[in-house]
Amino acid sequence: MSAAGLLRFAYYAYLSRPAGERVLYRAMRRLRPRRIVELGLGDARRAQRLIRTAQRYAAGESVRYTGVDLFEMRPAEQARIGIKQAYHDLRAMGATVQLAPGDPFSALARIANALTGTDLLVIAADNDAPSLARAWFYIPRMLHERTRVYLEHRDGDASTFRLLKRSEIEALAATHERRPRRAA
Repeated sequence: MSAAGLLRFAYYAYLSRPAGERVLYRAMRRLRPRRIVELGLGDARRAQRLIRTAQRYAAGESVRYTGVDLFEMRPAEQARIGIKQAYHDLRAMGATVQLAPGDPFSALARIANALTGTDLLVIAADNDAPSLARAWFYIPRMLHERTRVYLEHRDGDASTFRLLKRSEIEALAATHERRPRRAA
């Protein structure tokens, strides 16, 4: 490991802003994720840091990153990046990048089966709540026994990430089970 890489990790894990994200980078040191999924990219700075940190611990293996976001359709008051720009910036980092435009429910309905084996799932607080509630149905199929799922909570300007227990994830998925469609 290079000295620059060690300094970058130390900065991300202990000094970076927003402070609430630090828990993610410290967890990555133990988890050593190769497959990362993020629901809600914002301006993609956190995505870049997640990829860099994962690459630090990848030991030469490739890192796969999947981002789900509204991109250009985000409200003007939320941080955002265009899908082309996000793909360009994240792909330049050397990771395998897949971006899925849309809200969490519609995007995961399309791609959840391709995301099995996810090591780290990060869920941003600025996702549409009803869409995220329905998306929980798809999340358990993406996970394995060592997967870590972090859910962001905002309190004013401060945000924190909380590690969800497997039982919490299963309960959220069961609460929002997909209901059968009714005939017209």
